[in-house]
Amino acid sequence: MSVSPANVTEIAPQRGTAFRLLAGDVLRVIDPYGEQVADLTAFAAADPRESLSSGRTIDYAETLYLTSGHTLYSNRSRPMFTIVRDDVGRHDFLLTPCSRETFAIIYDHPGEHPSCLDNLAGALAAHGILPDQIPTTFNIFMNVDIDPAGRTAVRPPRSKAGDCIELRAEMDLIVGLTACSAELSNNYAFKPVWYAIDRGSRTSWTNSAPLRAR
Repeated sequence: MSVSPANVTEIAPQRGTAFRLLAGDVLRVIDPYGEQVADLTAFAAADPRESLSSGRTIDYAETLYLTSGHTLYSNRSRPMFTIVRDDVGRHDFLLTPCSRETFAIIYDHPGEHPSCLDNLAGALAAHGILPDQIPTTFNIFMNVDIDPAGRTAVRPPRSKAGDCIELRAEMDLIVGLTACSAELSNNYAFKPVWYAIDRGSRTSWTNSAPLRAR
């Protein structure tokens, strides 16, 4: 199955969107130009109090470095996604989506700044999901090093132009996805993110209409 620019949806730099997946759909997230992070979160469509869980996933996988074959779990220990393809093999599930406070505390940049948290909150508001409900995101292509003392350091993503990851939905989901807004995460250059959905027998690699985009 191939994806071309004609049948993908583009998330503009420093923006986000939300859409639905049905169980069995495969979400492909593509880095079209390289070194661009995409923050992913998800909620059970049947009950949005059930959400993607970093802690449960890392606990059950027994690794910080999630890749092909690993399952992403909910806070109720139910499978939400299975990673079925991974061109890069390094993503982050430790750091929270960037927020205005991130830029004030880490970047010494108080005031207005695009952020993944604001973009996710805006896109997910139509589903009654509040900002405080947004958990730690699965930060696709984000490259975080951990030294022997446990200190973390954000490095440039290892993704190259055209690299992708594919995640199969294991339940009906409401998904939020961004093109990350943090300078350090993206090697100080902001680029779009592409995504496409394989709906199996219903359609073939179609672009999905965002429920709301910012």
